[in-house]
Amino acid sequence: MKDLLCLGIETSCDETAAAVVRGGVEVLSNVVRTQVEIHRIFGGVVPEIACRAHAEAIGPVVDKALADAGVKLDAVGVIAVTSQPGLIGALLIGVSAAKALALGAGKPIVGVDHIAAHLYANRLVHPDLPYPNVGLVVSGGHTALYHSTGPADHEKLGATRDDAAGEAFDKVAKIMGLGYPGGPLIDRMARDGNAKAVAMPRLDDGGPDFSFSGVKTAVLYKWKGQNAGKGKRPKAAPPRPKPEDLAASFQEAVVDALVSKTLRAAAERGVKAVAVGGGVACNSRLRERMGEACHAAGLRLYVPPVMYCTDNAAMVAGLGSAMFGMGRVSTLELDAVATV
Repeated sequence: MKDLLCLGIETSCDETAAAVVRGGVEVLSNVVRTQVEIHRIFGGVVPEIACRAHAEAIGPVVDKALADAGVKLDAVGVIAVTSQPGLIGALLIGVSAAKALALGAGKPIVGVDHIAAHLYANRLVHPDLPYPNVGLVVSGGHTALYHSTGPADHEKLGATRDDAAGEAFDKVAKIMGLGYPGGPLIDRMARDGNAKAVAMPRLDDGGPDFSFSGVKTAVLYKWKGQNAGKGKRPKAAPPRPKPEDLAASFQEAVVDALVSKTLRAAAERGVKAVAVGGGVACNSRLRERMGEACHAAGLRLYVPPVMYCTDNAAMVAGLGSAMFGMGRVSTLELDAVATV
């Protein structure tokens, strides 16, 4: 297992990625071709355009991953591919490519869950990640809490009832006219703002589920007035808050929910470690607040470097290696599943 080479493929949304990982933790290559510039003009990911870009990029990206790793496909022991969840058309391109490679080279194939891969990303830099732990996956499409008992064994504790955290960041940035993608823009702007300047709602029901539609709507009303989006003639709106203050207040409300619910779940499950993954784990305020809260509670916090927070194939190859070692192998009948 320690010398097993796994080729990972990731196409769940708008990054075409491939990577080669040895022994489940040693990253030999990690190639990501982003589509941010393609979708920026639309203010979000357009599925049909994303699929076309994946179809054009998948071959060259896989070739580069093998070349960067200095290996031939013959040397690869297993091929892992994200098969769920994500945009169905995008997933199908990655799954089809992986199946073609597996069939042509006579290699086993493993279908990987994208969410579980985000949690596994921590093992690429922290192979000693202890189990059990409580994991938080927070991204553009997903916000959920898990009780993890192993690299591929996760019990969902709670999830978002509406918008994912990353989706809320993008929508708030769009409301404020900041651009796309919104997460990094809000993060940077918030550093110059007062997080207590603008009152924001928070879901605090004591449960593990999240909801960010209320805070998103609060931003809309603070920025455009109470009749915004209601099809009515706008009333004379009160003076807008400073953009930096509004960004900071919104961000703090989101981070409050993520941190408090994660720490509560960790206490309820009696674990000693918290693992965070997903694109929103790049957020500087979330990293700061989660670190402070875990330290105060005597918990060890694991967060991957930024390159492994956003969508990548190294985490897919790593998890695929672990699953292969457990005998969890797929067949060439593997299909893509949009939601789970």
